[in-house]
Amino acid sequence: MFKFRTEDPAQLKTDMIVVPVCEDASITGNATVSGLVEQARSYPEFKGKTGDRMLLYRVDGVQSERVLFLGTGKKEKADAEAFRTIAGKAVRQAIDAGLEGIVFCMPDTGMNGLGPEDLAEAMMEGACLGNFLFDLYKQERRKKTLKTIGFHTDLKSARQYADLPDRVTTICRGTLLAREWVSMPPNEKRPDRFSRSIVKAADKENLTLVVLDDRDLKKNKMHALMAVGSGSETRPRMVIIDYRPEGYEKTIVLVGKGVTFDSGGINLKPGGSLEDMKQDMAGAAAVAATLITAARLELGHRIIGLLPLVENMPSGDAYRPGDIVRTASGKTVEIGNTDAEGRMILADAIAYAIKQYNPDNLIDMATLTGACVVALGQKIAGVFSSDEALAGLIVASGKKTHERCWAMPMPEDYKEILKSDFADIRNVGKSRWGGAIAAALFLSEFTGDVPWAHIDIAGPAYITSANAYCEPGGTGFGVRLLIDVIEKL
Repeated sequence: MFKFRTEDPAQLKTDMIVVPVCEDASITGNATVSGLVEQARSYPEFKGKTGDRMLLYRVDGVQSERVLFLGTGKKEKADAEAFRTIAGKAVRQAIDAGLEGIVFCMPDTGMNGLGPEDLAEAMMEGACLGNFLFDLYKQERRKKTLKTIGFHTDLKSARQYADLPDRVTTICRGTLLAREWVSMPPNEKRPDRFSRSIVKAADKENLTLVVLDDRDLKKNKMHALMAVGSGSETRPRMVIIDYRPEGYEKTIVLVGKGVTFDSGGINLKPGGSLEDMKQDMAGAAAVAATLITAARLELGHRIIGLLPLVENMPSGDAYRPGDIVRTASGKTVEIGNTDAEGRMILADAIAYAIKQYNPDNLIDMATLTGACVVALGQKIAGVFSSDEALAGLIVASGKKTHERCWAMPMPEDYKEILKSDFADIRNVGKSRWGGAIAAALFLSEFTGDVPWAHIDIAGPAYITSANAYCEPGGTGFGVRLLIDVIEKL
């Protein structure tokens, strides 16, 4: 889809040229682009401020029918996300207009510690992520994604960055795959069907796949996972995806929460909380897409993805508050709330991962708690970790990819709230306070001495209003983040 263009911008044959404009500085040395910018600045309503937009038609001397100018704001504040955002906005505008192709004029000046390649990467990400429509279930599809997206630069830079378009496309395809899974309706992705969908998507890559059914889960004593799924007619599954390159030195395990629909079980959620519960498998979607992406990129570490898949439903067979369940680790859990189901299935998957693979690092990703959304809002994930270096690495990768994360505390004395009079531990605290911390502390009971991090993506996994490069639905949060983390481990 992406292609570098090196001819004079005035000669570009495309439906629209897109020019980013910095409010207080020039960010291009190309004479043609500079001239276009000066023409845009001649209009008093366009200053290059954040959010400024101007579309000119049939500009003299330019073959493209349209030239779109988008403001990045002041140079000192124009970071990678500013360029990712304007690229996404341009693509969305082109899709709305029914265009087939556009070309971005990339900046050739660095800023805020970012070089031209960093800015090009951000623009490619915004363009690729914005060029996506989830319309599988619509009979009438009025919009179409762009067929071609070009990036204008000089010949030297095009050669220097030659690998960048394929790399960005590969990673963003993973994000879009996760988005598609999350946005799918729950009747289309019950545990058995979702597991088949994952296998189908991963089967063409250099990956080994195993699907554990309810008999395998019982054999491995995953009674917590089975308990959560006991209320549904569809039995639980656990998908294991193994990427094992030659000569690897480090083993990384990723665990993704896969509750394909979360009714809350016997502790039924209220009506307003049910409509979007198809997204409670966003962690599993991100992990599966990350494994597929890692194989395509041929990363150097061995990476294993574990995806416990269940449907949390109320029925006569459902697990109940007050039940005591023995987990795969041997620990017993008193059920205080059946809506705290994600930590139950993760506990079994984590215990299985440590026993089977003895990983160097373990990261779980889950839409785990509403409490984390209360703490950090809908755009930032919470990171809880037994390893400060690992937590810092995740936060740094979140800053780079703009899949933002914030390190959260796990004070030892808070474990008091999980004490049970009848079992080794409760699955919820005895009060409503510190719910995200309590969930993380619960998971830490099953991680042993392995460097581990838990990423609570309950806020950023799903949006109900479109942003610059994502329409309503699943965001695919976590794929770009995890790939960057893995490459730095």
